[in-house]
Amino acid sequence: MTAPAVSVVICVYTEDRWEDILAAVASVRAQSHPALETLLVVDHNPALLDRLAAEYKEADGPVRVLANAGPRGLSAGRNTGVAASKGEVIAFLDDDAVAERDWLRHFAEGYADPRVLAVGGRTEPVWASGRRPAWFPEEFDWVVGCTYRGLPPGRVRVRNVLGGNASFRRTAFELAGGFATGIGRDGDRRPLGCEETELCIRISRARPGAVLLVDDRAVIHHRVPEARERFAYFRTRTYAEGLSKALVARSVGAAKGLESERRYTTRVLPAGIARGLRDAVLARPGGAGRAGAIVAGVLGAVGGYVVGSVRVRRGGPRFAVPPVEVGG
Repeated sequence: MTAPAVSVVICVYTEDRWEDILAAVASVRAQSHPALETLLVVDHNPALLDRLAAEYKEADGPVRVLANAGPRGLSAGRNTGVAASKGEVIAFLDDDAVAERDWLRHFAEGYADPRVLAVGGRTEPVWASGRRPAWFPEEFDWVVGCTYRGLPPGRVRVRNVLGGNASFRRTAFELAGGFATGIGRDGDRRPLGCEETELCIRISRARPGAVLLVDDRAVIHHRVPEARERFAYFRTRTYAEGLSKALVARSVGAAKGLESERRYTTRVLPAGIARGLRDAVLARPGGAGRAGAIVAGVLGAVGGYVVGSVRVRRGGPRFAVPPVEVGG
């Protein structure tokens, strides 16, 4: 079977990440399975749009620079990229991450099975300080957009992929529509998320029997700035995750919306607390801090979920699922 053509979408929003954006594009252009095209979608920043257009005007290889055609935010930017793309598969890479050379090759291999509609990969943190903070538990690496302890290794079937390192078959968007707006990130505002979770659940409902995979050989390295190494960000992000989960549960039902989270909170996190306390007893650095951070993270997420559920019941924030005019 011929490997599918892959379009890569990178959503960008600030010139502060200029060097990161160039590195992300360079990593895509160095793939062993060449991308059909790279689409840089600029989120309502005309200066960055013009600068990137000039940067890649004479570039070797297909790099296209586009303006986000929807409302401000990551979801609308991704939908713009999907609509403009030409590949059978659309992959998404964060603007502050670089992909290993075989990233797209491992994605493409997953689509040999026609039932597969999404393939995600493994995201490794690159800490600005040079090392993981001693108190920061691996079970919460999702706080900084990375693969966390508790996910099964290898190529495995999952409920949802993680959006910063993911790919979807074009037909998934034809079946289920695009990323929901009003739920994901909007620049530097409160770090909401879960838009890829909601999309993946929608895909599975639209195509019963659809297979969604994570292949941990499809690796990217994601930069974690110093501000996100601090406990204040950790607390804010876990609370925001709870708010987002409340929106998703309202849309798809708590049974499906919290399916993976139940195993995570009843098995993975208690084991993490036990490891942290054991390390504290053995006088290993950060053990008590990691155990405490897990407890604080759970409380933050639960608090956000409760507040978000109340807001939704009172007619508060909602999100919209736009149809996507799929390109190709």
